[in-house]
Amino acid sequence: VQLQASGGGLVQAGGSLRLSCAASGRTSSSYGMGWFRQAPGKEREFVAAITWSGISTFYANSVKGRFTISRDNAKNTMYLQMNSLKPEDTAVYYCASKAYSGSYYLDLRYDYWGQGTQVTVSS
Repeated sequence: VQLQASGGGLVQAGGSLRLSCAASGRTSSSYGMGWFRQAPGKEREFVAAITWSGISTFYANSVKGRFTISRDNAKNTMYLQMNSLKPEDTAVYYCASKAYSGSYYLDLRYDYWGQGTQVTVSS
């Protein structure tokens, strides 16, 4: 599975961005997908995840109510709609795919990763 993240950019606090993650290859093997982010000098952290069916979603407390994860299996694409952005949301955002069951919150449970897209929120 190959993942390509896009949609990052520079936005003012309170603004919005939508990230996309296009999957190719053996996408039928995907059990679920997620977004993680890593700010300078910090460890990578979980942001949001979604099951293959799209029925279940999971969010970090820091983004709950502001971010929405979704997927379009017909297009093999996952999205992250980010509203009410804050400077602390500034990070490189990575999309990932997991091939097996297990925690959606742990990056170790993901098998494939995209290259990352930079999100910068100015105050």
